[in-house]
Amino acid sequence: MTEISYQNVVKTFENNAVGLNHFNLNIEQGEFVFLLGKSGVGKSTSLRLLTKELEPTKGRVLVRDKDLAEISRKELPFYRRSIGVVWQQTQLLPKKTVYQNVAFALEVLETEKKIIQQNVPAALGLVNMNKKADRYPKELSGGECLKVALARAMVNNPMILIADEPTGNLDEDSAWDIMCLLDEVNRCGVTVVVATHAIEMAKLMKKRMIVMRAGYVARDIPKGGLKPILKE
Repeated sequence: MTEISYQNVVKTFENNAVGLNHFNLNIEQGEFVFLLGKSGVGKSTSLRLLTKELEPTKGRVLVRDKDLAEISRKELPFYRRSIGVVWQQTQLLPKKTVYQNVAFALEVLETEKKIIQQNVPAALGLVNMNKKADRYPKELSGGECLKVALARAMVNNPMILIADEPTGNLDEDSAWDIMCLLDEVNRCGVTVVVATHAIEMAKLMKKRMIVMRAGYVARDIPKGGLKPILKE
């Protein structure tokens, strides 16, 4: 089943900058896909279209055959609950503990307390952060903060997880830990889409790689495919 479909998508901005230029991509349910390329090639734009922070200028974006343009304002919060998001800047709340940061993602949805008490430890356990549930963000390393952000993204059991440059500020070992956690999430059946500059690390993961250039798909390398020479 096709989970995500970008169909001839064009995105231009007010300054006439082109974010996406006839961008076509289908992602199957349960896939793990890397979006690769230089800054400005449209990686983040494609993700923000998926969360409906942006709207396409032309073309269509579909999730499970639903055209996102048809989602009403009333439906939008329910749609967004189905997508977990991890940005490079984790945006953790500094005055809340690790547990409270993850719980807050459910509290704003007015989730029952019983469900919060079940889901938060499960999400923290997924990223091996249960032992630091009472710590505050300032007491954590960059890699640990990103793990908390990942737990927060997963706490509502989304069907899709997107991550935009999640390892950009991390050392190599911490970055690899995050990639392994994303792989673990994918093994649970979640469709994972990661935009990254970390080309060599993406190659090591042996997942499908979409090489972007000037807002379009320049190369689509299948899972476990050839070892590309990418000098972007």
